[in-house]
Amino acid sequence: QVQLVESGGGLVQGGGSLRLSCAGLGRTLSGFTMGWFRQAPGKEREFVAAITRSGVTTDYTDSVKGRFTITRDNAKNTMYLQMNSLRPEDTAVYYCAADPNNLWVEGGWRVTTRYDYWGQGTQVTVSS
Repeated sequence: QVQLVESGGGLVQGGGSLRLSCAGLGRTLSGFTMGWFRQAPGKEREFVAAITRSGVTTDYTDSVKGRFTITRDNAKNTMYLQMNSLRPEDTAVYYCAADPNNLWVEGGWRVTTRYDYWGQGTQVTVSS
């Protein structure tokens, strides 16, 4: 069983930065495809970014490209999302997700239903 714990959310002014962390408990995450998703009030959960097991390859939704950076430190069993130039439309609950399959080979790293494990979420609020 894998437990994912997010931290780092909060309230920030537009143009500001936050770094989210996702720590894995119970199992090493080095063999997992990992991703970040977000859900704004009244909207479906959507893909934000994903990273391969090695951390070499990443993917982002268009709206965050050039502003957000996903990384992972397998030695610390932790994944990160550095968020810069934040906008009010980035306001949402952010969730980290992990799956033991190599979703870059199988496909579906942008799909919520492909991930087996989820964190509890952390609120990010960006004021205008």
